[in-house]
Amino acid sequence: MLATLRQRDFSLLWFAGLISLSGNWMLQIAVPVVIYQLTGSALAVGGMLLATTVPGILFGSFAGVFVDRWERRRVLVVTNVLMAVSILPLLLVVSADMLWLVYVVSFVQSTLNQFFSPAENALLPQLSDPKLLVSANALNALNNNLARLIGPAVGGVVALNFGLGGVVVFDVVTYLVAAFLARLIRMSAHPRQSEAAATEVSVRKIFHEWKEGIQLIWRERTVRTLFLYNILTSVGESIIFVLFVPFISTVLGGDSLHVGGIMSAQAVGGIVGGLLISSIAKYFKTYRLLGISSIIFGLVDLALFNYTRFFDGIGIAYIIMIVVGPLAVAIGASYNTLLQSKVDNAYQGRVFGSLNLTFSLFMLVGIAIAGFASDRIGIVPVINIQGYVYILAGVASLLLLREKPAVQPVIAAPELAKSDG
Repeated sequence: MLATLRQRDFSLLWFAGLISLSGNWMLQIAVPVVIYQLTGSALAVGGMLLATTVPGILFGSFAGVFVDRWERRRVLVVTNVLMAVSILPLLLVVSADMLWLVYVVSFVQSTLNQFFSPAENALLPQLSDPKLLVSANALNALNNNLARLIGPAVGGVVALNFGLGGVVVFDVVTYLVAAFLARLIRMSAHPRQSEAAATEVSVRKIFHEWKEGIQLIWRERTVRTLFLYNILTSVGESIIFVLFVPFISTVLGGDSLHVGGIMSAQAVGGIVGGLLISSIAKYFKTYRLLGISSIIFGLVDLALFNYTRFFDGIGIAYIIMIVVGPLAVAIGASYNTLLQSKVDNAYQGRVFGSLNLTFSLFMLVGIAIAGFASDRIGIVPVINIQGYVYILAGVASLLLLREKPAVQPVIAAPELAKSDG
């Protein structure tokens, strides 16, 4: 782990992500609370989820084309600055009639993230020793969990004393600090072509480059399998997103304090997992780490959703969620490592962008299943789907990836393998 963090450029990216994500978690806690206080409507809160999901469908795949054209470090700097500017309108939200600004800001922020997320995932392997790539991705997952603990706690204090405006100003600062740290990264990570070629824009050329990325996904077995994995787990994740609070309150008999506590328990487990996986990942083949972790993750989820049939006490849920944390880190680190290692850097923006698209699309499928089926057959049978899809995805990973455990980069097409001139 320490060897990974000693890589200067990677550590700058890591700290930039930690700071920015902490600010994001502050806002994610404060804004839904403000919406509900102003409207008293759960539907109004749901509108924010819709506003953040739609950009992934509209722009996710095509944003990756531009990420593969632009210098990735610059993308991180510019998107952080634009995110800082784009949340300033939230300072005007003081009554229900200004609520539309929340949806506009959520839409813009999610749109910018369609560029930021693929750029970060494509840049990370350029800043790390290939032998330490699983460790680097595990540490990246670690800062997500650290932010999940730090952000809500700090956000609660700031919101209590300064209101939504204080949270917005704090988040603006985190974005600007993250942009500054990203700017300090020394490596220039231009994916493939000259500056002149990167600025050449035509609908035909953009569509051609987008099609190349889609063809790569279907041509390469490992990438195709990982997209299948993403489809399955997107449905499961959206179901638990919708039903987690009803499950805690209705099945476990917990209140809002328990909802936050159980979410924090997973974050604690994730922190432990980030440290653990970054240290032991070198002893496992990456595809096996993904498959086995996914199967165990699904089984642990099923234990969480069904333990009340045999035992009483909400405390068991806390223990199970701590166990979930390291498994989630192992899944995320191994999944990203397989994609980053298998896909040539010139295509990574498009591949990660297409992942955002498929995730958003199948999130909607899961939301629909959870909304309609839970009222008809109950919360537990529907939320169990999350456990089943992770087990299925894990088995598929072990079966479909085992014949080619050695991960080699895809050779770029000759016309794309140009130097920066």
